[in-house]
Amino acid sequence: MLRRSMAMGRCQLMAFGARRMKCAMEGPLSAAVRCVASISSSPLPPGTDYVYEGGQLSVTGPMKTSFEENGFIVFRKLLDGDELSQVRIGLEDNGAIMNESITVADGSGRESRMCLWNQPGADVTGMVCRAEKVAGTMEQLLGGEVYHYQLMMKEAFTGGAFVWHQDYGYWYMNGCLYPHMATAFIAVDMCKKENGCMQVIPGSNRLGRIEHTRLAGQTGADTERMELIKKRLEAMHVEMEPGDALFFHSLLLHKSSQNSSPNRRWAFLCAYNRATNDPLLKHHHPQYTPLEQVPNSAILECQNFT
Repeated sequence: MLRRSMAMGRCQLMAFGARRMKCAMEGPLSAAVRCVASISSSPLPPGTDYVYEGGQLSVTGPMKTSFEENGFIVFRKLLDGDELSQVRIGLEDNGAIMNESITVADGSGRESRMCLWNQPGADVTGMVCRAEKVAGTMEQLLGGEVYHYQLMMKEAFTGGAFVWHQDYGYWYMNGCLYPHMATAFIAVDMCKKENGCMQVIPGSNRLGRIEHTRLAGQTGADTERMELIKKRLEAMHVEMEPGDALFFHSLLLHKSSQNSSPNRRWAFLCAYNRATNDPLLKHHHPQYTPLEQVPNSAILECQNFT
């Protein structure tokens, strides 16, 4: 149960049984704005797990500090049920998704399937990537204007795993000089340990770029270095319900295990780059292209599912 109170012009949310947390919102609380509340029972590091309750999502100072220290932040219920239904129509009913998808082997006989886009379109998936609560939040976390760098739909029904890696481990090769890049991983299906949910190593974003090599058909972090890292830092599972979103830095080490369950695990990913980090090499991923953000309401209003 959450309670909202006003004190000295600041909004304060209290999660019963948990510590109090102030939302850094100066001035009176607008009826259109709801704060983001901390989760009391989260197994993730303090300050990384929040519930989105609608309206304008403002990243507070403590949230940004936690993102910089841990390399990620979770917003539960970033997409509500109606918005998620829109996204599912766009992904499930669009034959081009599977026709244009590629398979990625994991070295153990299993494969994962994914589909990549470079530019967000005028369809519902494009509206999600351009929505203020996604793109606008990413701008606040990365500290400046962002543009869309990559759009990905991952399908893990076949059970394939993704090895430990940093996204900047290979984006570095695309001429991006700085790791001022991050991804919003949005769960389309339930993501649990049983069906190979995302695993992260909190704080690994502060290790810098790890050398990456080809591992079982994928680009992964150097295995000897990974063994050293795991002696010092702990890996954690990030279990998510449909509509939850994991915003993570391009230097965060992450992986997903094989899906040996009967449950599909689809995820929809929007990757962003700082405008000031325009790649110096021409590549199949885009150079700086201004991103026109749209109101959150555009997700539901959009009727383009192609």
